Order: sequence, then structure tokens, then C-alpha cells
Amino acid sequence: MIHSTAGGKLKEYGYYDIAKVEYLDTQEKAFVLCTLSDIKEGDIVLVAFSEFEEREAKVLRIDKHVHEQNFPLPIKRLKKIVRKV
Repeated sequence: MIHSTAGGKLKEYGYYDIAKVEYLDTQEKAFVLCTLSDIKEGDIVLVAFSEFEEREAKVLRIDKHVHEQNFPLPIKRLKKIVRKV
């Protein structure tokens, strides 16, 4: 079946800045969404871990302008950097 005749829309994929961080309390590494432009490697940031909890993390690397389809994890499931400490 052709998708356009089924009444659906094709998803428009976006480009995002993704940071790899290491949480300071557990030394666990994770990928997070970096929405702030002034973040660079080595910065200490706060990551929104849940609605009521923020955790400090060190930025290990930042990948700029990553296409959503080329990233192995769903973008909507990534935690976000709240601010720089």
C-alpha cells in the first residue's frame, strides 16, 4: 500500500546537538540532548534526570548537528541539559 493514499504523513526528521556526559555521583555515562549553545567539553552541567531531580554531569564530548535518523537512540527519550554549573 502506498503511504500517501492511506492518509498518513511522513515524519520530518530533525538535527540535534548530542552530548556524551558522565554523571559525577555514579560515573555512569549517557547521551543527553544539548539545547544550549555555550556548552563545551569539560563543562559541568545539570541534567534533568526526572521531573523533580537534576544531576550534575561532566561533558565528555559534543556531537553537533546529528541527524535524528542516524542516532541509535530515540531523541524523545534522551534527558536534557538544563544549565551550566
